[in-house]
Amino acid sequence: MAGIEEVARLAGVSTATVSRALSGRGHVSPASKAKVEDAAARLGYVVSSSASSLASGRTRNVGVVIPFLNRWFFSSVLEGAQRALLRQGYDLTLYNLSGGGDERATVFEHFLLRQRVDAVIAVSLELEEAEVRRLHELGKPLVGVGGPIPGVRTLTIDDVAVARLATEHLIGLGHRRIAHIGGDLEFDLDFHLPTNRRLGYEAALADAGVEADPRLFAPADFTIRGGYHAAKQLLGVPRDRPTAIFAASDEMAIGTILAARDLGMSVPRDVSVVGVDDHDLSDFFGLTTVAQFPRGQGEQAVEILMEQLEPGRDAPPPAATPLPFELRVRNSTARAPEA
Repeated sequence: MAGIEEVARLAGVSTATVSRALSGRGHVSPASKAKVEDAAARLGYVVSSSASSLASGRTRNVGVVIPFLNRWFFSSVLEGAQRALLRQGYDLTLYNLSGGGDERATVFEHFLLRQRVDAVIAVSLELEEAEVRRLHELGKPLVGVGGPIPGVRTLTIDDVAVARLATEHLIGLGHRRIAHIGGDLEFDLDFHLPTNRRLGYEAALADAGVEADPRLFAPADFTIRGGYHAAKQLLGVPRDRPTAIFAASDEMAIGTILAARDLGMSVPRDVSVVGVDDHDLSDFFGLTTVAQFPRGQGEQAVEILMEQLEPGRDAPPPAATPLPFELRVRNSTARAPEA
């Protein structure tokens, strides 16, 4: 197998330039980088990850910890992070914590503390002080996505404001009997997303002079199936039907649309539906939603990590960075029938 010296001779550059060009660490002119990459490809040369790790003390591997893998939002954040890490020449190790508390303790007390990853991205996990301290003691940069974590650079979404925006859209269309499908207690853990989205919904109603009716709330599990069954409960009694439903996720909103159709109702003529996320299927279902750009969240988290990992770059102090969101109106919402 060809070595770095042969690549350097063929490209007409030094071995140091080859190392910088192929590792992505340090400045190399575009012309020299192209020559090195061409020479490496012709010789079949691949950078040795073990040698690179020994030289730099790095594994060029980032651990990503998420609570669920089978949810579109989390898999989309993961996709964005992986795409950005590949561009930087880093591998990704995934830790899926859907198994519960014992699994989380094992990951944070053993796997992440070994010399397996250079840094950690925690998605929608409200890290404990001890978890943060152990990672920092080992010099492992940490970025959180989803909510504020003391002492950690984080990307935060204002879930109260997100829910308020979605509900205000329905109020602006003349709806007053607005139901909410939110998360049940199982999901009201880290950063209390279900509670915050319900608070935003209720705050928007209060500002419009509408009293929140507890009979218009149905819990679900952030899945299409869960949203379907919750919507069946809300829409099953004709005389008490809401004219609009705000679902705390697009998957539950899609389930709501399917339930309404099975009940012989037309969306949005009989009931308007709005969700949160801008799921890949939202456009297909014509779903009005509040987009929160999860792939961009993953990419931005990696950008922040690189500021802490790359030598010579001064990382900003720990702080919470607000994430953008926007209302995307499609054809699942319309003016209220009585309006």
